Amino acid sequence: MPLGDPLYQMLELKLAIYVDFPCEMKPGILVTCADDIELYSIAEEEILRFDKPGFTALAHPSPLSIGTTHGVFVLDSHKMSTNSEMETISCLQFLHKPSIDTMRDCGAVLKRQSSCFSLSDSEFVYTDSTYYVDFDTAESLLNVLKDLGTLQCEIDAYGDFLQALGPKATIDYTNNTANVTKEERGLVEVRQKIFHLLHGTPLNVILLNNSKFYHIGTTSEYLFHLTEDVALRSELGLLSSAFSSNMNKPSEGSFGSCVMYSVLDSTCSVGSGSVVEYCRLGAGVSIGEGSLVSSCWIRVGLSVPDGVFMHSLCVNHLGQTGFVTVVFGISDNLKHSVKAPAYLEGLKLFGLSLAECLSHWEMENEVLRFSGDPSNCSLWNACLFPVCTDQQSSFLMSLEMLQAAMQGSTFTVPKETKLISMQESLQYKNLEEMLAFRMELYNGITQRNLSS
Repeated sequence: MPLGDPLYQMLELKLAIYVDFPCEMKPGILVTCADDIELYSIAEEEILRFDKPGFTALAHPSPLSIGTTHGVFVLDSHKMSTNSEMETISCLQFLHKPSIDTMRDCGAVLKRQSSCFSLSDSEFVYTDSTYYVDFDTAESLLNVLKDLGTLQCEIDAYGDFLQALGPKATIDYTNNTANVTKEERGLVEVRQKIFHLLHGTPLNVILLNNSKFYHIGTTSEYLFHLTEDVALRSELGLLSSAFSSNMNKPSEGSFGSCVMYSVLDSTCSVGSGSVVEYCRLGAGVSIGEGSLVSSCWIRVGLSVPDGVFMHSLCVNHLGQTGFVTVVFGISDNLKHSVKAPAYLEGLKLFGLSLAECLSHWEMENEVLRFSGDPSNCSLWNACLFPVCTDQQSSFLMSLEMLQAAMQGSTFTVPKETKLISMQESLQYKNLEEMLAFRMELYNGITQRNLSS
């Protein structure tokens, strides 16, 4: 996050926000996400306590549209206070990414009746964020894991645990794989075992009526909250330039772009709505508007266009250390899939069909490889990105591919170059080398700041 010297990591920010929790918490586990921020206010005499058996979850009033992409609590409105900033209540049912019709049918939609709510909408739902599991329940889950042995499927700590809770919970959700990226063997069976274990376990909800829930899990959300969202920037004291070495630092309180943990030449420019993080930018480098550039080493004079995401990683591939730079459009849907490579027209990259992009790179559709499940072809597992010997060359080659696609020209990837997917790049990532690059940036930033 763009504050602190050096920067606060999300874990440190979460620990700061939750600093008062342990004093009022019995032994157990606290589960939270790295892609959201919860800010709240309660009266001085009120205390958040995690001392009840079963599960205890924080809940935030949210618009119905937010509820469709998060977890939603179904509560008994007759048992709720109308003018309290905080209240603990039992939950009847937990809905995972429900439609608005489902929210209404299940009684999750409530009417705003109090001025202490941070939300102005007349109708709202309570959505999830962080939750606590008491020790006995956590131990029961551990015993189930021991019985199951090595899991062959991915279990969601929100959807697969919380949907089993509450007196209105049914086993129906265990067969619903609509929100699953990949349906793996044994998923339904494991879900059903979890349901039978947890069904009847209490789900207590702490209603934080005067709270705000910020989700930063997509590139668009990340860019918005770090560059445009005046409310979050002022509430957390986010900076436009944080722990960076660049001569043209923005004036205090200025908005538009965000640069953090990066070394920039004084002749560099960063467009409005863009974020640059963990990067080294040579002289004359320009970053367009609304772009996210992360962990990149960019050579002198290069230009990144508007609306793209570029991220460099060090990878261990085929017994060798290399570098890969993934590049997507900010609005690209990495999860959307087609059932076979023959349907590449259905995948959009930089606003173009993937088939059209391949033609600009002089690649045949049939040559394109997809990692993982061959019946699940998406941008996530499309092997598009060249593995290079150094970080700068990796960035340059991916940028040239991007420019060819966007300008309608051609670029030919060298014949012996290995291409891997976003999925594989994360699977093969070399964290030691990536941390070493950050340490080089750290030393460069501190030395320049000391001498300035």
